[in-house]
Amino acid sequence: METILAFVIGLLFAAGVYLLLRRSIVKLILGIMLLSHSINLLIFTAGGLHKGNPQFSDTVMEAGLSNSTDPLPQALILTAIVIGFGITAFFLALMYRFYQVTGTEDLDELKEGDTK
Repeated sequence: METILAFVIGLLFAAGVYLLLRRSIVKLILGIMLLSHSINLLIFTAGGLHKGNPQFSDTVMEAGLSNSTDPLPQALILTAIVIGFGITAFFLALMYRFYQVTGTEDLDELKEGDTK
């Protein structure tokens, strides 16, 4: 399972970097979103994948089971999802304002000293 997730993480990361290198602002935002998702999956995978065991319960603590899933990466991912959503909303508002001012979303169509 972890091998499949490693390939998915690599694919998402490569697609995110590719989209970041494009000249369109929409593709830039999509690239940032893909990078955010790939990093979330990386943190999730680094936390360990164990089936059938709860994170914290009295039986796990008493038995001293070491193969329980660590809840800290899951909490970090939840925080990262909220932060990623806020950044995406900010970028969408910024893109909308940029389109209103310049009339284009393609960075190649801008002039060198264009200040409006």
